[in-house]
Amino acid sequence: MTQQTDTDTYFICATPRTGSSLLLGLLDSTGVAGHPQAYFRSPDEVAWAERWGIARTSQHALDYGEFVRAALAAGRTANGVFGAKLMWGTHAELTTRLADLHPDLAADELGLLEREFGRRIRFVHLYRDDPLAQAVSWLRAEQTGVWFIGGKGEIGGGRPGPADAQPSYDRDAITRIIRTIDEHNAGWERWFDAYGIHPHRIRYEDLSADPEAVTLRLLDHLGVALPAGSPITPSHQRQADRLNEEWAARFRLPPPVQ
Repeated sequence: MTQQTDTDTYFICATPRTGSSLLLGLLDSTGVAGHPQAYFRSPDEVAWAERWGIARTSQHALDYGEFVRAALAAGRTANGVFGAKLMWGTHAELTTRLADLHPDLAADELGLLEREFGRRIRFVHLYRDDPLAQAVSWLRAEQTGVWFIGGKGEIGGGRPGPADAQPSYDRDAITRIIRTIDEHNAGWERWFDAYGIHPHRIRYEDLSADPEAVTLRLLDHLGVALPAGSPITPSHQRQADRLNEEWAARFRLPPPVQ
């Protein structure tokens, strides 16, 4: 018998290096919370389309309606729940493409999402209390090309850098990334406020400390019951190490006098 749920779709709304890959893997492991991945990041569309066997036109364009239908088919579990990750900016890429399909809703981003993904959409805001630690992690990923380790066939991220790629401390880059994090978090807050959305909030620090408890609370928010005896298991490895701590400590020192 198919389990009844309170959710058609949920979106994990995040910024990089907040544990989103970890959370998506935990949710996928439940077998009842969809197969959430970053399906709608535009640089990865071609790779997803090839995986799903979607033909492209002679101008190499995708039928975006077909693309979304394929994502829904790939990202749903048997109970009908679909999940996906949206970084700040990706949501605008998605809704811009959906507006081409539904011009009558072009000015209503939430309406566009509800038209394609069902009216019972839940939003989850994943954030980090320590933007410095987040920025350090982000910079290392930029430098090495390794955004996650492990997983279940994600497209995007996880690319090894050059054989000799070694992360190097860069105070200016960390400052730039902290500013970007602040801008993206503020962008999410403005978007939630604009549409009267009250997202389920998850702190990275809580997710890292007790991933099973955080996942169970999210399932409860989604109205999805975990079948008795079903495990919640991570599929990604922790990447932070002593170097992250050293860079953060170095950044906290007064900048050198020029």
